Formats: sequence, C-alpha cells, structure tokens
Amino acid sequence: MKTILDQKFDEERALYGSDGIVVHNCRFDGPADGESALKESKNTEVQDCFFNLRYPFWHDDNLKINGSEMTENCRAALWYTKNAFITDTKLHGIKALRECSDIRIEDCDIVSQEFGWSVKDIVMKNTTAQSEYFMMRSEKLTFENVTLKGKYSFQYITDSEFDNCNFDTKDAFWHAKDVVIRNSVIKGEYLAWYCENVTFENCTIIGTQPLCYCKNLKLINCKMIDTDLAFEKSDVEASIDSEVISIKNPQSGTIHVREVGEIIMDDEDAKGQVLILGRKECA
Repeated sequence: MKTILDQKFDEERALYGSDGIVVHNCRFDGPADGESALKESKNTEVQDCFFNLRYPFWHDDNLKINGSEMTENCRAALWYTKNAFITDTKLHGIKALRECSDIRIEDCDIVSQEFGWSVKDIVMKNTTAQSEYFMMRSEKLTFENVTLKGKYSFQYITDSEFDNCNFDTKDAFWHAKDVVIRNSVIKGEYLAWYCENVTFENCTIIGTQPLCYCKNLKLINCKMIDTDLAFEKSDVEASIDSEVISIKNPQSGTIHVREVGEIIMDDEDAKGQVLILGRKECA
C-alpha cells in the first residue's frame, strides 16, 4: 500500500478514487475549501488525520479510520460507505453517517446532529454520543457500552440489540420493531411509543409516560423511576421490581409490579391486568 505522510490537502477531491493507500498524519483543511477528499476510494487506511472540510468519505469501500478528528465543519463525513472500521476518533460534524452499511465504531466520541440515518449492520462499542434524531430509520444495530445524550433517538429502527448502554434521550425508540435492550438505563420522556416486539431486560427506565401504544411489549426484571401514566393502550407483559407512580389503561397483558401509586382504568377497552405482590388489582 502507498503511504501518504505529513501532508496538507485543501483542494477539491484531493485523493478522489484512491485504491490501496495509507493516509498518515495528514490535514484536510485550508483556504481552497475543497470537498470530497477521499470520495469513491477503496482499501483505504486513515491514521491520525485531521478533517475540517466537507464530505470526505462518500461511496467508499473497505475503509479504516483510527486516531483521527472530524471537526464541526466536516459535515456529512460518511455517506453511502460500506465496510468501515472507525476507532478512537472524534466525529463532530453534522450528519456524520448516512446510508452506510457494515460499519464498526469503537472508542469514539460522536457530536453530530442527525447521526446514523438509514444505515444497517452497525456495531458500536465503548462510545459516547450527543445527537438529535440519532440512528433514525436504521436496521441491524448492535450497541454495547454506549452513552448517549440526545433527543428523538432510534426512531423507526428494526432488528437491533443494545447491551449495557446509558441513554438520556426523549422520545426514544418510537415505532421501533424487533428490538432488545438489556442491562441498560434509559432516561427520558415518552419512551418507545408505537413500538412493536420490543423487549427491555434488566433495565432501569426513568421518566414520564413511557411505553404507550405498544404491541407485544415485554419488560423482564426492570425498574421504573419517576414513571407515571405508563403503558396506556399497550399490549404488555411486564415484571417490574420497583414502584410505579401510575399505570393507565393497558390494552392487554399482565403487569407484575412491586408497588403502584395509582391504577387508572377509565377506558372500557382496556383489558390489561395489574398484579401487585401476587394480588390481582385490576382486570
């Protein structure tokens, strides 16, 4: 592989269409303000580089990025790219990942609005993220030890698994389908409305009005903190090892809960059951 070392590029399509190169300790920045530095490249390794220009990795294949920085000016950094491994890198530009597949992200710092739209087969580990509309309309996500601060996250995702994560984000998992979240903390308002075939296992759920209008929702050995008006219009099977402030009109299924402040059943079509310490409270 050809190595490009200690250089600065600011022109348009500086390394366009490259095949089999190592780019080491280079800067993509400067007055020419050129875009698309490595567009349409393949078999590329990027090490300890600085990106301050737009659209560097579009339509790339077999890409490795390590120890690098993409600034807030490096917008839309990876689009239509496949087979990428990104480690120890700052992704700080808006819309940093879109329409990509087979991407692995480890030990990274993401600060990027609208990150990860319409992507599939994404593995993310040991990473922190700040984002609005994070991972929207994506599929086959596998996250482990990911910390997120955001809004409107994981909307319309499918076929995904999350383990040992910490999410502080409102309106998360709306319309999600076929998703499992394990050993995680999810804090925010209006969690997972309209989801289908979603399971929370050994999770802590924090915030108002979670888990409404759900189909085939499961909670296994979970805790709920500061949660009120939970499960409205939902088909749910739940075991909750904590107090819930209030449960409202579950559509069907059974909710086992340690304690509940109020059970609201004022909808004649709500047929769910709430069981407190083995005693049927509502049917």
